[in-house]
Amino acid sequence: MKPVIAITMGDAAGVGPEIIIKALEKEMIHKMCQPVVIGDSTILKRALNFVNSTLHINPISEINEAVFEQETINCYDLGLLDEQLPVGKVSKEAGNAAFRYLEKAIALAKEKTIDAICTAPLNKEALHLSGHIYPGHTEILAELTETSDYAMMLSAPNLKVIHVTTHVGLIKAVELINPDRVYQVIKLADETLKKAGNIAPKIAVCGINPHAGENGLFGNGEEEEKIVPAVMKAQDNNIDVVGPLPADTLFFRATRGDFDIVIAMYHDQGHGPIKVLGLESGVNITVGLPIIRTSVDHGTAFDIAGKGIASEESLVEAIRQAVELAPKNEQKDGVHC
Repeated sequence: MKPVIAITMGDAAGVGPEIIIKALEKEMIHKMCQPVVIGDSTILKRALNFVNSTLHINPISEINEAVFEQETINCYDLGLLDEQLPVGKVSKEAGNAAFRYLEKAIALAKEKTIDAICTAPLNKEALHLSGHIYPGHTEILAELTETSDYAMMLSAPNLKVIHVTTHVGLIKAVELINPDRVYQVIKLADETLKKAGNIAPKIAVCGINPHAGENGLFGNGEEEEKIVPAVMKAQDNNIDVVGPLPADTLFFRATRGDFDIVIAMYHDQGHGPIKVLGLESGVNITVGLPIIRTSVDHGTAFDIAGKGIASEESLVEAIRQAVELAPKNEQKDGVHC
């Protein structure tokens, strides 16, 4: 049985609907999985025109109603939006719908009706306007799965990065970094790569300050206080980890193969190097959850929404990695093969 992958539509006013259609036009996607879109069929039908697609939208209300054919997009239709929704504009309606799509996907994953979730981008402003006050997908997933030990991992073809802190300001991020959290993320990185088949992952930890503090020359001893104890504890527990190392050279070393994954201390420290490698190649993976979730590593791109020019490559890679991580050989009742 190929895994059933739920693809949430994200913010319907952004590029999510059109990149989903472009991704599901690819034969390779249907060879590797059984995709189901969680969203609104009216929005997907509108997006067919944006990308000049001849695919058929099949609205369903249960996963077992899906018919998996390359010419068909199965849409688990929540009926929240209509085709009059403005394209490329922030709206509370789209923000609420994006939350509801993810909420439904999580429920389906928890009951094992689907094998993994792949998310199209949402807009944080729209999310907040609708009353769902979360920094992003990761925090919603953590709350709705009652998960406390989790982290955001970004994956590109030759670089993996996992974050100690994410969607907070830089000053707050430094406050939040502590030995327990750093050790927790090192452990998650080690466990995640081992589950993916790397039996001896090599892990490197970024410093906080320039040159990782350079023995106290920069900063106020943050590396010694917040990072070094965590690295030592991990080493004592037989994890192959080094650091803190200067971030300005560490990412180069990782891309040439010295390390399998980098522990970044804050959002831009980790996101910047991944995005330099190409927005279309990065994938966001939430690790530590009881369910599998991957995502594109780009935003809603309101400026180009509706033009049919957004690249689907990050979504294709996110689906591929969801398939790779999904549990295998679990038959789904009523699913058409």
